[in-house]
Amino acid sequence: MITKKNQKIKYLSIYLLMLLTACATPDNTNTTKNNQGLEIKLLMGSALGDFCEQAAEGFNQQQPKLNDGTSYYISCDAKGSGDVVTTVMSFAEQFQTGILSADAPEFPTIISVDGEIYHAQLKYRMEQLFPGQNYIPEITDAPMLTNSPMVFMAQEDIANAIENVDDLFKPLVTAKTHRDINSSAPPTPIYYVHTAPTRSNSGLQTLVSQFASVSDKRPENMTVADVTRYQNQVQQIQSKITRYGKSTSSLAKSMVKNGPFWASIGSVYESSVIAANTHRQPGQPKYRAVYPQATFTSNMRAIVPNAPWVSEVEKAAATEIIAYLRSPEVQRIATDLGLRPAVPGIPLGTKISAAFGVDPNAKYDSYRPPKPEVVEAMLKSWQVYAKKPSLVVVLVDSSGSMQGAKLPAVQNTLQTYINSLGPNNQIALIDFDSEIRPPVVVDGTPEGRDRGLQFISNLKAEGGTMLYDATLYARNWLQQNLRNQAINAILILTDGEDSGSQIQLNQLKNELQKSGFNSDQRIALFTVGYGKEGEFNSDVLEKIAELNAGYYRKGNPETISKLMLDLQVEF
Repeated sequence: MITKKNQKIKYLSIYLLMLLTACATPDNTNTTKNNQGLEIKLLMGSALGDFCEQAAEGFNQQQPKLNDGTSYYISCDAKGSGDVVTTVMSFAEQFQTGILSADAPEFPTIISVDGEIYHAQLKYRMEQLFPGQNYIPEITDAPMLTNSPMVFMAQEDIANAIENVDDLFKPLVTAKTHRDINSSAPPTPIYYVHTAPTRSNSGLQTLVSQFASVSDKRPENMTVADVTRYQNQVQQIQSKITRYGKSTSSLAKSMVKNGPFWASIGSVYESSVIAANTHRQPGQPKYRAVYPQATFTSNMRAIVPNAPWVSEVEKAAATEIIAYLRSPEVQRIATDLGLRPAVPGIPLGTKISAAFGVDPNAKYDSYRPPKPEVVEAMLKSWQVYAKKPSLVVVLVDSSGSMQGAKLPAVQNTLQTYINSLGPNNQIALIDFDSEIRPPVVVDGTPEGRDRGLQFISNLKAEGGTMLYDATLYARNWLQQNLRNQAINAILILTDGEDSGSQIQLNQLKNELQKSGFNSDQRIALFTVGYGKEGEFNSDVLEKIAELNAGYYRKGNPETISKLMLDLQVEF
């Protein structure tokens, strides 16, 4: 039997070895690729990703074994908390129908979401699939790994103006400028961001907090009827949104990169503010966390399903791993990353301090999750009513180089995109090669989907790639058809470099700057280089996107569906 004293010595030796090997191992070396034995998968929300990777590196180097001699190792898979729940439920449904067996390698052994609302949702949805089985433990039966409160992130001048507002969501219903909230604030418009609640825990916690604020009810006391009653006020808050996002950390990074005219306030984790100030470049302003009077503490717990797909051996390994992750030495990894420790008595460390824009002694009323059926109603209300509308011009390269597997993959992806359009979303599909064809406007109605499917069916791979001319055409069309009080954006799918355009790259850049986030039009632009490296100019695509506060991504026939799914979250 392992005594507490021996366990402490074991964890200390692991931590010391981890520090030594971190100095000797290059950053780009995959230190887990040669692991042997039973893989123990940790599927977690994105906030725990770096913590898991750093902790797993030291643990795996010890070549851990169970008492029966079974060798095992940790692997980490981080994604949005909503994606974690969707992934686990998909596997569970495949198990129920016999597609996956209980010993299928796809199943994670340990699950963690970045907060307790999604934990409750996972338990609720699993109970609907397997009534009475209690495969997902209660929240209180899942050990805490770390936590981080939800805060408002803003530059210091804005933070100073909102820090004494007890409940910021209330004035956000009607305020148009920061001065409407506080007379000492600058008269700049309110540009607000949070992640998509369907994909990210921070977005879901933010949505619930908005409903709690406008209803004057604690989340756990809200009813489904309250969601309908107060969704109009939530919609008014959502009207200030600049961009949604799939991950809290990437959203916070975009705030720093693009400045206050892209987003002046963001709902993020406290750890996101710390990360922003940790990586602040010379000349960049400091950001600060503003703590609401009441907010969610994002408790990140270790969930080990009591389900057929988690064997007794896996449960034994999970017990060892969880004890290791909660050990004082490894908890210091969390504090070094700006996360608060799960175990009492662990020092907060240097990152959780005013120097990094946060208050180590912050006091607030910690919310509890609503009933799962209320959360479901909130998510549905957001998707069909409260979510900010969007108009996205999708520029589709159908040049001759799209022959083979490329064009069918894009067609399938566009079909999925069209079929998933919500009632507030519109897209304008433009096909280009050596010609630029008129846009086909598609929405979530049956007639709109039919127009979109006809567009997809008519795509043919032929001709050249008038990329610059097509981009300017798309921008000009969107300027003339700008959707008021909506997210307006352009998404370019191309597999080649420009050929045959009448304008040059510098002319295109000058034109795009006129409609960027420093203008009233605020048109975002995203680019996808599609295919193999060298077939397109990634530097050009990246520059085009960054001019208008978007980003560039690389795709191929295998990854394009996932890539487009992630891009759709932005709007």
